Amino acid sequence: MQKMKLIIAIISVVLVLVYVTTLFVGSLLPLIKGAGLQKEKETYKETRPDDEYDSEKNYAGQEDEENDIEKEEVEQAEEYGKSENVHQDSGNSNTGSSNESQQDQDNENQPVEQKPELSEILNFEELDKLDNTKYSWWINQNTEHVTPGIPEVARKLIDKYDGIFTGDTTQKHIYLTFDEGYENGYTSKILDVLKENDVKSIFFVTGSYIEKNPDLIKRMLQEGHKVGNHTVNHPSLPGVDNSRLEKELAGLEERFFELYGERFEYMRPPMGEYSERVLAAAKQLGYKTVFWSFAYKDYDVNDQKGQEYAYNKIMSNLHNGAVLLLHAVSKDNAEVLDRLIKDIRAQGYEIRPFDL
Repeated sequence: MQKMKLIIAIISVVLVLVYVTTLFVGSLLPLIKGAGLQKEKETYKETRPDDEYDSEKNYAGQEDEENDIEKEEVEQAEEYGKSENVHQDSGNSNTGSSNESQQDQDNENQPVEQKPELSEILNFEELDKLDNTKYSWWINQNTEHVTPGIPEVARKLIDKYDGIFTGDTTQKHIYLTFDEGYENGYTSKILDVLKENDVKSIFFVTGSYIEKNPDLIKRMLQEGHKVGNHTVNHPSLPGVDNSRLEKELAGLEERFFELYGERFEYMRPPMGEYSERVLAAAKQLGYKTVFWSFAYKDYDVNDQKGQEYAYNKIMSNLHNGAVLLLHAVSKDNAEVLDRLIKDIRAQGYEIRPFDL
């Protein structure tokens, strides 16, 4: 009897120890995962003080307190595939529709498109003749539902090099665009909402994003969205030489084609920083450069202001032909998107596929 009691006591102690250990390890897992995501976010540090977002400077260097122009997170990562700071998959992405495997098989059966070596794509000699003065995209946002003004130099350059910042301003059309620097767990929900509301959009992606989020990229393509070039490493393009510029743009397209069998039609310059040389390079590659007529400070995941703020900010700046820039890392954007779409349509606007 004494032996039996001793055995039961030992078994009880062991079970208690196992239970306590399980609880301890379980409590550590969220911390470990959170630390990984924080490290990923830190690779997208801004190069300018935060207060400049609320007080943007125009080309004359004068501050305009009414503007809240988007300047998205700068990626500090190295070349994709070589970076030690690779982005972590959030684990929340959908795997796509049931015909995904069939599409993969179809892509394998397609003949591989031949494309020139990178050194043969851009005309460096012509680019060297062009002005490389760096400009930051600047718009005079307003709440009067009229097209924002832009500096004359910007208008001349985008007209010359097939740039876009609005659609047809005589039509009640709205275009949704999303920038994807890294995955913060909301893209799957955004895609769900777009699908439920039969809305097509465009997602501008970076090198690390296409490597780490294949299921999301495939789903974007399968559900009829466009995917655009946001460069490999998200640098300020006027600050890189021609060889690096070619690798940032053409290099990303080459890798995207290898992985997904698709080419890019559109390019969005990181942080909205551009020059005549950059726009000319994009045109040489066959891209239309896409800016925007509305953006707000939605990219700071530690400073989300809530659904009502996001809703009011966006709805008060609608106008004919608006190209809205939204960041998919934003919790507010993901949570308010369904309401936005429905209320934008209720005001008589048509949310168009990105076909500019």
